[in-house]
Amino acid sequence: MTPTRVAVIGGGRNCEHGVSLASAAAVADTLEQAGYHTVRLTIDPAGVWRDREDRPIGLAGAVHALRSCAVAFPVLHGPHGEDGTLAALCDLADVPWVGSPLGAGALAMDKWATKLVAGALGIATAPGQLLTRANAHSYTFTHPVVVKPVAAGSSYGVTLVREAAGLGPALDAAFAHDDRILVEDLVSGREIDVAVLGRPDGSRVVAPALEIVVPDGEIFDHAAKYGGSPDFLIPAPLDEVARRDLEQAAANMYDALGCGGVARVDFFLTDQGPVLNEVNTTPGFTAQSQVPRMFAATGMSFDALLDLLVRDALPA
Repeated sequence: MTPTRVAVIGGGRNCEHGVSLASAAAVADTLEQAGYHTVRLTIDPAGVWRDREDRPIGLAGAVHALRSCAVAFPVLHGPHGEDGTLAALCDLADVPWVGSPLGAGALAMDKWATKLVAGALGIATAPGQLLTRANAHSYTFTHPVVVKPVAAGSSYGVTLVREAAGLGPALDAAFAHDDRILVEDLVSGREIDVAVLGRPDGSRVVAPALEIVVPDGEIFDHAAKYGGSPDFLIPAPLDEVARRDLEQAAANMYDALGCGGVARVDFFLTDQGPVLNEVNTTPGFTAQSQVPRMFAATGMSFDALLDLLVRDALPA
């Protein structure tokens, strides 16, 4: 039988370019080992599409390559990819893809919009304020806060501010990645991630939750994520009530946003219950990333998870 052709897309024109390259390489390598024929496509930092040999092929060449495949597997993190732009391109090219549709990607990438959706569902979020360059000067620091871009990932531009003197640099760091930023109250709680996988029949598979062990008073920022070896507990030690509440909140967010494929929903678990942090519609995808490790705890290997995602995306 002719191997199924899968277009694996990585890179991207954003700060998460390098993270995406690692995910895309892991996905493509694993799919090839499983017998798929992968067509590797990369978007370089300038936005130029390139083929497996790193030759520029342009958007028209990329669409031609996509249309030669049975399914696309976008593995771009952040703006100009995870935010629905790649889903829209695949849709216009009439190529099925792994992951969420345009609307879900756009909503989940916008942390402010995600907070509004969560609020409508009765899911708690950290009290926060939306700032732009026009009104940021009016914000007054009164207590410890976390400053973050509205639309960015991998904790780029995220700063924990404990004193007023740190506010200005934190705002500058966030504005370097987005024209809108969030200033949120520091939430005291355990950091728990939940992975939700939607199947074509409408069922939802929730993997065992993962806990990120973070020192008291600290946050899981970019340095903690990529500057060493993060300490993960899988499955997270949870009582039955907390587990059920987290899984239900994650599934509710997945459905309300209209997600597809697999998404990672990040929470703080406080004494009052789950507090939503953010939703990732294209989470990290190496074998050592959080989502694959959560599914591995169920006995599902990395190659089996990728195979399932590809088969689910193929037309019935």
